[in-house]
Amino acid sequence: MIDPRRLRVLRALADHGTVTAAGQALHLTPSAVSQQLAALEAECGQQLLRRWGRRVSLTPAGELLVVHANAVAAELERAQATLAELGSGVRGLVRMASFASAITTVVAPAIGALRTTSPGVSVQVQDAEGHASIPLLLDGEVDLAITEEYRLSPRTDEARLTRTPLYVEPFDVVLPAGHRLGGESEVDIAELADDEWIAPREGNPCRDVLEIACANPRIRHVSDDFRAITTLVAAGEGVALVPRNAVTAVPGAVAIPLRGEAPLRRVFAAVRRGSAEHPLIKTVLGALLAAAA
Repeated sequence: MIDPRRLRVLRALADHGTVTAAGQALHLTPSAVSQQLAALEAECGQQLLRRWGRRVSLTPAGELLVVHANAVAAELERAQATLAELGSGVRGLVRMASFASAITTVVAPAIGALRTTSPGVSVQVQDAEGHASIPLLLDGEVDLAITEEYRLSPRTDEARLTRTPLYVEPFDVVLPAGHRLGGESEVDIAELADDEWIAPREGNPCRDVLEIACANPRIRHVSDDFRAITTLVAAGEGVALVPRNAVTAVPGAVAIPLRGEAPLRRVFAAVRRGSAEHPLIKTVLGALLAAAA
């Protein structure tokens, strides 16, 4: 019989790509990960991994088993949710990862409302960029992630997540107050082709949005903190593309809507598939939806 605990190790390897990284995600040594995977191969009677020195990849059998592992994990989450629903009262801790502007927009108001409506529910929040929160969720470090999806970005991990849309916001361009376009009511992004930009780091989806909206932008400064970006704009160091709810009031900088079809940031709450009906998570999701409305 296949040990479901070993399936979790296989999923971690598929997620993180190396034995060392999988061990870090599961708080296991690389040796322990290798032993668990070897035992899983013995249980299955098939080779699940290809090995080249220290590098490994999944065989077709390994990839197929990961699909089944995702289904098993979802059923276990669903079983836990069903059992919790049979319990008395809604009481406990929900761990959440969220990016900063969503904490301000929906998370903090939701927590404030829960204090009145569900005093037995507590929420622990950690600040994480949208692209970093999903790995935390899939690794079991948090129970719920507030993250974003862009108009042109594909969805991933559909079999492992349940998504609840919260709100949609456009990107605005942020300019120095003395910029030649600073007094306009709308700006065509093509008019900024010769400007220098202040942008998030590579890997941040907001950086991808800029590079799609403005071909080959000349990026001068890099930061994942939108307040820092806006402050650099105010100092005359360039222009920026910022989600509307992340725009902060900084003297010397102005935020202006884009002309035409602006890039959009779709913000949603994600939980591991099967856990959405858990009373604690269901209660927190309801509070987030109410705050977003």
